[in-house]
Amino acid sequence: MTGIRLTAPAPGWSIDADVVVVGSGVAGLTTALRCTAAGLRTVVVTKARLDDGSTRWAQGGIAAALGEGDTPEQHLEDTLVAGAGLCDEEAVRTLVTEGPDAVRRLIATGAHFDTDPDSGAIELTREGGHHRRRIAHAGGDATGAEISRALVEAVREKAVRTVENALVLDLLIDAEGRTAGVTLHVMGEGQHDGVGAVNAPAVVLATGGMGQVFAATTNPAVSTGDGVALALRAGAEVSDLEFVQFHPTVLFLGEGSEGQQPLVSEAVRGEGAHLVDGDGVRFMLGQHELAELAPRDIVAKAIMRRMQEQGAAHMYLDARHFGARMWENRFPTILAACRTHGIDPVTEPIPVAPAAHYASGGIRTDLYGRTTVPGLYACGEVACTGVHGANRLASNSLLEGLVFAERIAEGIVSADRRTPGAPTEPTTVLPLIAPDARHGIQQTMSQGAGVLRSARSLQDAADELEAVQLSAREDWAGPPKSAEPGVDSWETTNLLCVSRVLVAAALEREETRGCHWREDRPDRDDADWQRHLVVRLTPDRRLVVRRTATAAFPPVQAHPSKEQHQ
Repeated sequence: MTGIRLTAPAPGWSIDADVVVVGSGVAGLTTALRCTAAGLRTVVVTKARLDDGSTRWAQGGIAAALGEGDTPEQHLEDTLVAGAGLCDEEAVRTLVTEGPDAVRRLIATGAHFDTDPDSGAIELTREGGHHRRRIAHAGGDATGAEISRALVEAVREKAVRTVENALVLDLLIDAEGRTAGVTLHVMGEGQHDGVGAVNAPAVVLATGGMGQVFAATTNPAVSTGDGVALALRAGAEVSDLEFVQFHPTVLFLGEGSEGQQPLVSEAVRGEGAHLVDGDGVRFMLGQHELAELAPRDIVAKAIMRRMQEQGAAHMYLDARHFGARMWENRFPTILAACRTHGIDPVTEPIPVAPAAHYASGGIRTDLYGRTTVPGLYACGEVACTGVHGANRLASNSLLEGLVFAERIAEGIVSADRRTPGAPTEPTTVLPLIAPDARHGIQQTMSQGAGVLRSARSLQDAADELEAVQLSAREDWAGPPKSAEPGVDSWETTNLLCVSRVLVAAALEREETRGCHWREDRPDRDDADWQRHLVVRLTPDRRLVVRRTATAAFPPVQAHPSKEQHQ
């Protein structure tokens, strides 16, 4: 067990529970509801308000074989193709087989999807990589907001205990190496304040993504990779973190724009919008059989190539032919966002460019969300179940959170929930990174590990990140010279941690595959690279990367292997 923790005050209060769920998106709240229904004392910890997670920002919808003529087998095939040879087929089969009923249970919980006014059937649309209409949506383009609303209402109705505005810090582990709960810091006034602990034998991380490691992203400000960083410090393994999906159509707000950028959902292309360059030429024709509905990695690369060829900062998404009524009824959220920034999609093309969107990799789990640390589970974007492979298929993310949350709850309910021992004292206290380093980390990642990568750019990024790490100490063997404990320094430390892992894996993978695009290694290499990279953090804070022997997604039990030290 790694035994590393952040520099933080000792917990001043505590809560006892059977399960603590960290995160309040579809994955976290579904897990909490299922555990509560089984009679377990469940506590939900969330970084902001209950409805402020990544789920509420999801526009397009949730993919499942719900339509006439569609089957889980067809959904599986589309997912495997998008995953570029690295999906775990058993995990995908679990997703697509259990998905339709999971969506129906979500509807029974209170989520309302858009339906045909005549037949009452759920309206389905298409997105990139899907050969059939299988994307259920709500409020036109506000699917995530509706799912979040329904789940939050259910959690409040069931009186699930919640701790809002709380940043999770570290995992508590007993002498046998089993999970004993988490430490957390509550921001602002309330029943609890400052650093405390939730003592529980089962911890479920559902903390969402890590898009804030890049300068421009579709992710909300809370997505700073806290779950992945916590898991690494606790000794868990992460996998496939190099596969960051850059959404091809993000509203272009000008060169140098930073932070959360407005997303223009793939569903807009699913309804017939065209990608064009500055001359109005549809450049996706001939690039792929699905043209604008090709998998996201193909579309993002095509946009980047066209931008390079023409020396342009962005391309355009043209949906003027939709007309005002369709824009207002089908895509009201996107229409409002565009108009807020001075663009009217009804009368002009939308300027778009790729931005960091989704982490296909994360904390390595099995089909019941178990990690390599006993008692620690992960679900949703923070996890790596093997479903997404090298590139997530559009709208599979909400479904993954839903399906695997139910499986995690099932596993926790049936597990032997023995009371953990007293938490052990970590062997290493991690010096904190000053908050003013955050902007530099994000710039480094966007420049060196963005859509276009090379050995040179990634090595430069690795060197710059290492320099930030070293600057937190005067000497490795000497006393810490770290920033003061606080939310900003804890977040920045987490950002640096996950950035280093991402860059180490991206530098190691010497090929182009899925959403990982190496300019110096432009071809896919199945002979050497149709396999996974697994990363762990050693007690002396070294990153250790190993390559799996085959493309099979490895079990969560760690196996000794030839390792490469970064």
